[in-house]
Amino acid sequence: MRVLVTGGAGFIGSHVVEALLARDHQVVVVDNLSHGLRDNVSPRAQFIQGDILNPEAWRSQVGQADAMIHLAAQISVPVSEDEPESDVRTNVLGTVGMLQTAQQLGCREFRFASSAAVYGDNPRVPLDEDEAGVPLSYYGLDKCIAEFYVRHEDGKGTLKGMVLRLANVYGPRQRTQGEGGVVAIFSEALAHGTRPVIFGDGGQTRDFIYVGDVAEAFAWKLGEPGPGMTLNIGTETAVTVDAVWRHLADLAGQSADGVEHGPERSGDIRHSRLKTVRTAAWGFQARTPLKEGLRETFQYFQRLNRP
Repeated sequence: MRVLVTGGAGFIGSHVVEALLARDHQVVVVDNLSHGLRDNVSPRAQFIQGDILNPEAWRSQVGQADAMIHLAAQISVPVSEDEPESDVRTNVLGTVGMLQTAQQLGCREFRFASSAAVYGDNPRVPLDEDEAGVPLSYYGLDKCIAEFYVRHEDGKGTLKGMVLRLANVYGPRQRTQGEGGVVAIFSEALAHGTRPVIFGDGGQTRDFIYVGDVAEAFAWKLGEPGPGMTLNIGTETAVTVDAVWRHLADLAGQSADGVEHGPERSGDIRHSRLKTVRTAAWGFQARTPLKEGLRETFQYFQRLNRP
C-alpha cells in the first residue's frame, strides 16, 4: 500500500513510518517541521515539507495514495488554553482538510490520532470508548470534535475512518513539550543531572504506553476489510507521575529526593486509564513493559546529551 503520514517527522509519526516500512508499505511523509525533525524520517520514505492547512501547495507531489494516517496536530494542552483559535485551526480544520485531501488522493482508509484527553476527568476509570467525553481543555475538546468529522465520513461510506484514542505516549524522540511529555522531561533532566518540576503533588495517574506499541497500532491490519471504529490504545495500567520519576531516577543512579513541585496546570486530568477490551478484540495489544520502555527512553536521552 501507498500510505501518506501527516506529521511523519514528529515523535509518534516517525515511529509509525518505520512500522509501515517494516511491513513493506510505500510511505510518503508530509510535515511542516514546526515540531518534527527531518532527521527523524527514514530515507526509505518520500518526504514533503508542507502544512496540513495548505494542502494545495503539496498535494500534487503525493500523487496517489491508498491510506492516510493523520498525526499532524497541535499537541500541547497549555498552548491550547492560551491559543484556542490556533488549536481549532490545526486540530479541527486541519483534520477536515485532511479528510478532503485523502479522498482527492484516492485514499480508501483514514486513521486519526485522537487522545484520552477527550474523556476529561471522568472518575469511572478504566474508560471504554462509549464513555461520554467531557474534555477539560481546548485540546481535548478539539480532538473530540475532529473525531466526529472522521466518523461522519466513515458513515457516508466515502472513506473508511478509524479513530485511535491514545493514552500517554512516551519513548525515544519525544520532545520535552506537549501532552504526555513528562517521561521526556524527567529523562532529559536526569541526563543533565538536574531536577525537574513536577506539576501537582505527583499522585496523578496516567496510562503510559510506549511509542513503539502505538506505531504498531497505527500499522495494524491496515488495508484489511472491516468497519470503521473508535479504539483506545493504552495498557489498562495506572501509574503515578511520582512512580515514573522515581523509577527513572533509579535508572539514572540518582536520588529521587529534592524534586520541586509546582501548581497543577490548567486543563490537566487527575486520573486517566483506558479500557482496551475492544482493541484486544481487534487483535491488538501493547506489549512493551513500562520498565523496559522507560529504560529505552532514558538511554535515548543519555545518548543525546553525551559530550
